[in-house]
Amino acid sequence: MPGPDGWDDDADADVPFRPMSISEMLDGSIAGIRRRPRTALGIALAFSAVTQVASSVAAYFFIGNEARDEVTPGVLLRSFGAQTTLAVMGLVLSAYGILVLSGLLAPILGRGLVGLPIAPRQAWRDARPRLGRLAGTAAVVLLVPLAAMVVPILPFILLVASNAHPALGALAAVVGFPAGIALMVWSYILLVLAVPAVVLERTTVGGALRRARVLSKGRWFRTCGTLLLAILITVFMGFFALRIPFLVIQLIFFGLGSDGGSTVGALAVDTAGRIISWAVVLPFDAGVIALLYMDRRMRREGLDLDLRTRGRSAAAVAAGSGRDGSGSSDGSGTSDGSGDGPADGADGEGFIDLWRPRPVGAWQGTGPEAGARR
Repeated sequence: MPGPDGWDDDADADVPFRPMSISEMLDGSIAGIRRRPRTALGIALAFSAVTQVASSVAAYFFIGNEARDEVTPGVLLRSFGAQTTLAVMGLVLSAYGILVLSGLLAPILGRGLVGLPIAPRQAWRDARPRLGRLAGTAAVVLLVPLAAMVVPILPFILLVASNAHPALGALAAVVGFPAGIALMVWSYILLVLAVPAVVLERTTVGGALRRARVLSKGRWFRTCGTLLLAILITVFMGFFALRIPFLVIQLIFFGLGSDGGSTVGALAVDTAGRIISWAVVLPFDAGVIALLYMDRRMRREGLDLDLRTRGRSAAAVAAGSGRDGSGSSDGSGTSDGSGDGPADGADGEGFIDLWRPRPVGAWQGTGPEAGARR
């Protein structure tokens, strides 16, 4: 219903401009992909193709040579170790791709959230000034949790390398591995919101990491639960649902044969299945991360209520701030007296100004209503 200052909340919007439930964030991520499929799926397809083809080539030359020889326990162990290494590397690269995509999709979802039009290549124009910092922030968000996981496991590795008593190694493993996993998850959830922040707020890598810690404060478990549910959906879709047709094709045309031609053909079909499945599910996870950031901005800082007090609509505020840098063209928060649509400034810094944190003294989400939102 129309709110104060004539703000019209569109009940039919794909993503509501208010604090969202977990289901609304999951649905909103899918809606964002549907709104700009060429941008979301195109970037994901390119990234997925590079990683999956490289993984398949490595598997064929490193694992295939061993698997085609005499099968012995030593060969099986070496093959298992190589497969595990390749699988872990693939997961790490996929996680990095999700983080980068979340920064690239943040402008698309942000524009849809506040009712601004999404022109072709608009996401690229919004993210291009921060591509370097986006890549660096995504790397830090990924490497810090991995380092946090390794630290508690390091005593186990050192004990095994020094041929220490097996009991000491077992004790170090029992304590180290759960602690490492817990630290990895805790640090990742704490920092993951830095990726959308570095693009939308135009901040530095360090500033984005600090913003992520502030936004995650007090809502760690909700963020963790949302991302965990998104990962479960991703695993089901990526590893099972979308891969079944390619597995059927692989069995029909190549069977279980082990000759060279059949191996290459089966590997090609399997690679195509992995490329398509991951190209579909990676943007979904990325969109959930971006929407989590926006939800936290509204719950903790009252972003939606702040914009309501600044003009008739987010589009009008963006258009006004894009023209004169003050957040309004005439001091009233409307663009040209009508406030019905964005002006040219909405395609530039006006949209980014919506996401910059307000100065000290502005509305910061305090009071009974803010407490209920959090």
